[in-house]
Amino acid sequence: MSVKFALPHFLEGIQTQETYLKWLTRKAVAHIKRDRNRGNVVATTSSYKVAIHEAVCESGGFDFYTGEKLDWTLLSQYNNDDSKKLKREYKKRFALLPSVDHVDDGLSHANFKICGWRTNDCKNDLSHEELVDVCKKIIRHYEKRT
Repeated sequence: MSVKFALPHFLEGIQTQETYLKWLTRKAVAHIKRDRNRGNVVATTSSYKVAIHEAVCESGGFDFYTGEKLDWTLLSQYNNDDSKKLKREYKKRFALLPSVDHVDDGLSHANFKICGWRTNDCKNDLSHEELVDVCKKIIRHYEKRT
């Protein structure tokens, strides 16, 4: 039996097909909602699922921007109640949680990369080049001060 969104090989033994599909669907729906609110009229859940799945497969399990190995055991493990109690310390545990990053502004066809949640937080709405530029400035400033 063929599966449209087969579990990527690097997730075998780490996640189930069911958990992966649930995560994939939730991520596609969340990005669709956000992008439609921003004015994207071409976005469909189906096209987003395809694009996110392709990005996952292309990632090989690693953060596109940092090269760090992502922790795929963290999928669907985040707990809002624990987060409220433990705040920053709790969120730090999820730094390598795989997240879906828009490569562009999300106003046209889907274009995603997979990265850690921490990386995605840092990148925010920056392009890859802008992120690298900011990181270089941070490093230069840090080196001047030490």
